[in-house]
Amino acid sequence: MKTKDFRFDGPVYEEKHDKVRLTGQILRIFEAIKDGGWYTLNEIHNKTKDPQASISAQLRHLRKDRFGSHTIDKKPRGKRNSGIWQYQLIINKDN
Repeated sequence: MKTKDFRFDGPVYEEKHDKVRLTGQILRIFEAIKDGGWYTLNEIHNKTKDPQASISAQLRHLRKDRFGSHTIDKKPRGKRNSGIWQYQLIINKDN
């Protein structure tokens, strides 16, 4: 992944405090799921130790152009009414 293109933003984002942390976080998550397997937020958390809310946000970021335009597939784990979702990273080979 080309980290030079990473640009985080948000209402409380401050580059001097957050860029290194968020870059490390998205790279850990990418590495944890780059094999194309299906993972719940909890399973990704167990691999990276990052908070589940942050993992969810970083999965959304991975879909954006500036983070690689990767595909993140989502489907329920088990019965749909359990509310447990799993995610799969399909790496954009054009980057």
